[in-house]
Amino acid sequence: MSKADSGSGYGAGAKLLAIGIASTGLVTFAYFSVASYALNDVDYKAISLLWSVLFVIVSVIYRPIEQLLSRTIADRRARGFETGHPLRTPMLIQAAFALTFLVIALIFKGPIEDDLFDGSAALYWVLVVAVLAYAASYFARGWLAGHQWFAYYGGLVFLEANARLLFAVAVVIGIAEGQSAVAMGMAAAPFVSLVVVPLAFSRRPKAQAAKKETDEEALGLARGGRFALAVLAIMAAEQTLLNAGVLMADVTATDAAVAGYVFNALLITRAPLQLFQAIQGALLPHLAGLEAKAGKAEFEKAIRQTILAIAGFALAVALGLLILGPFAMDLLFEDEKTFARLGLVAVAIGMGFHLAAGTLNQAALARDHAGTAAAAWLVSAAAFVIWMLAGAIDDELTRAEVGYLGAASLLCALLAIVYRRPSASPPAA
Repeated sequence: MSKADSGSGYGAGAKLLAIGIASTGLVTFAYFSVASYALNDVDYKAISLLWSVLFVIVSVIYRPIEQLLSRTIADRRARGFETGHPLRTPMLIQAAFALTFLVIALIFKGPIEDDLFDGSAALYWVLVVAVLAYAASYFARGWLAGHQWFAYYGGLVFLEANARLLFAVAVVIGIAEGQSAVAMGMAAAPFVSLVVVPLAFSRRPKAQAAKKETDEEALGLARGGRFALAVLAIMAAEQTLLNAGVLMADVTATDAAVAGYVFNALLITRAPLQLFQAIQGALLPHLAGLEAKAGKAEFEKAIRQTILAIAGFALAVALGLLILGPFAMDLLFEDEKTFARLGLVAVAIGMGFHLAAGTLNQAALARDHAGTAAAAWLVSAAAFVIWMLAGAIDDELTRAEVGYLGAASLLCALLAIVYRRPSASPPAA
């Protein structure tokens, strides 16, 4: 993979993924907007809670393998290995994560079904089936990203979001009925998305005689496991930032609908986070290739340009919410709650810090600083949880908005320190 190819791959890949994932973010937002009109506040709260739990789990246990595959394949391609990428180690780790989840879910079926989902067996089984299905989806994402086949990656997530939306639409127009039908979209979506994988397989290069990897270059179970566990901690911390506000509000609030209000406010972060996953998804394999080829100047340029774009985007979102935020939230969601302008602006600024931190995190992973980056994420997530439990602000929604801003800014500062450290792995000869 030449330098030029690497650069063009990142730029073109980011654009392709931006189109696919921007559309995905809007469709995901539409899913919850439609669901809020199809269901009453309490049933909608259960859907938002199911989504929160589902994506805490799949992001924590499966995105580490997506990142591992993406980094490993891109690094090997930069070093001249176009075929024979190691899939066995990531597959074993992914299967172990999925099996561990299944065992825990079956053991704790009663508490999950009764305490978390208020006795709904349908929501429990949607959770189980969806989590297992996403194992294949996230493995495919990592494989596609490592090869820089971003059109297929974008197509995969776009198909997933649209399949999910159709279930909510079916309830609104009367084809289906009730909370269970809306929830089933979460289980069906990852299966539908996998139709792009056979198309991507047709693009694989023919096997050729390749140079032999050194022991240091090979991906063993111990090395892959260390990376995956560090990224698992990062994903757990990120999901804490996104969902602790919802979960803590559900625990502490006397009104059952408050968690849904917090979830809706933090949706401001979810659609942009999905959008910038496009850039970050293209960024990690690009940075891994530059790191392997000692492209320090281009490495830093990619980070700088991405963060500047994020800053401009976050400021635009904050300004838009300052002007139209309460009106837009009232239009999009059938809530009795009125959202304060400054609270929405705080979430938007926090989103900017969160996106910048995600970019710096990709740099840390490319430079083999996964463990140090994980520590930064865990500290920030713990600070957010402590803030939510401390009850310094009585209103749960305002507490979540302010806490998210503080935790995201702390995270960005800590990862900026990690970014200044030199690489932990030598470049290719």
